[in-house]
Amino acid sequence: MGGSIAILAAAPKTFFADLNARTFLIMNPAAGRGGIRASLPAIREAFASRGVTEFQETTTAGEEAILAQRAIAAGAKILVAVGGDGTCSQIANAIVASDSSCALAVVPAGTGNDFAKTIGVQRCRPEQIAELISRVTPSRIDVGSIDGRYFLNSCGFGFDASVLDASNRVTFLKGDAVYIYSALKQLFSYKGLEVSADRIGPRHLGRMLMVTVSNGRYLGGAFRIAPHASVTDGKLDVCFFNDSNVFQRVRLFAGALRGAHLGLPSVRSGAVSELTLTFSTAPAMELDGELRVARSPKVRLTCVPQVLSVIAAPGVLR
Repeated sequence: MGGSIAILAAAPKTFFADLNARTFLIMNPAAGRGGIRASLPAIREAFASRGVTEFQETTTAGEEAILAQRAIAAGAKILVAVGGDGTCSQIANAIVASDSSCALAVVPAGTGNDFAKTIGVQRCRPEQIAELISRVTPSRIDVGSIDGRYFLNSCGFGFDASVLDASNRVTFLKGDAVYIYSALKQLFSYKGLEVSADRIGPRHLGRMLMVTVSNGRYLGGAFRIAPHASVTDGKLDVCFFNDSNVFQRVRLFAGALRGAHLGLPSVRSGAVSELTLTFSTAPAMELDGELRVARSPKVRLTCVPQVLSVIAAPGVLR
């Protein structure tokens, strides 16, 4: 978004010109493997110069949701997530669970920044985000739901969850390279998983490399895993990746980087408002960049339409 300042200058001033106490920043110093920490003073200054004085830093994992709940109770109209997809997801969960009209804005500072890409702010500097908040009316988007949690980007089972687990142990890389490196290693060792589904194709799908259920288009920063997904269509985009030999896995990997995998014979996809997946045991899953374990072998995923307000770059959400 190199031209975002020019775009914003032309946008009508329809939201809060005076940000002040209506806006709360929730900052995760551990985001981007701690790379954001040195930038926090400059981020504070970018918002303070526009009258924002409410800043909170997380000290433990998952504290974003607690801080968001407190800010909403204190009358926040905008919550700014300074962090990655996990930070955005935690704050979004607090907003949706509280049935609040509070809007979510993002200063991208994570490893993949998939949600920042979805709303078109992945290259915006903090001062540009502050300007965006002051000039743009919030948009309403869908979220996904599973096991009492909401997700903004994706929920992945199998290879996706295994790669995330492996990436958490990679300390010598940053950004998209972390997930790409981890995925390449897992291509040769991951064993696959058995899954059945109630909406797409035959009920028993057999051994899968991966199943992804996406609200947004991106996964792991570098992958366009659901190239046709929209956060405003009331649907989740599902992809089933048949397990195969290493050669076919590499082909899938290369296709997913470009968003060209949907045409491969080993991939089945579709858009659904809800879906039930059944595994042999409660599966590990990637949920907005965080690793979790499902409550049971049978998981139900649903799209919750138009439930979250977000500050997006002009023209990105249609």
